[in-house]
Amino acid sequence: MRDLPHSTRDIARELARKYSTMTHDELDILESVLVPRKFAKNEHILKEGEVCRDILYIDTGLLRQFYQKKGRILTEHLAVDGTIVMCIESLFREEPTKLQVEALEPSMCYALPKQRLEEVALHNVNIQILYRKILEESLILSQVHADLVRFESAQSRYKRLCKLMPKVVQRAPLNFIANYLQMSPETLSRVRSATLLE
Repeated sequence: MRDLPHSTRDIARELARKYSTMTHDELDILESVLVPRKFAKNEHILKEGEVCRDILYIDTGLLRQFYQKKGRILTEHLAVDGTIVMCIESLFREEPTKLQVEALEPSMCYALPKQRLEEVALHNVNIQILYRKILEESLILSQVHADLVRFESAQSRYKRLCKLMPKVVQRAPLNFIANYLQMSPETLSRVRSATLLE
């Protein structure tokens, strides 16, 4: 964790740097959209049946997105500092979500409320670009995860995750990593040992 928390202005700059160049005025507008939200470890951010209304940018922390199926809990996504979390279907259809979001570490996030973001995007091309790129990134991540569990062996799944999300591998509990990669904790343990020996 960082000693000094970022200001809302810092986060606006970080988002602009990552997704779209912005004028001083556009940065002011983006900053006005951001809502700081602090979560305690194990706090539920979004529960099944609620409607997702925000895109969350993680400044510091670790979040898990998961769902229940036939009595099993399945991890859909793990996200750390500098990344985005949203329940995309619920966000756009404005319908109750089946996905849940919880903080696995004390987390400092900044919400981009969809309604407000869309209002300002109407009049600001660079904010429109930022919005589009955030959505593109989210869809690509979902596709990467789907392909990972569909087409890759256990070993290559883990290696790809180490490459794509090194901070997640370092910080997330092993049972959640195994769950995300759709393998048992025992298989993950074997795969990790084999990877370390290479």
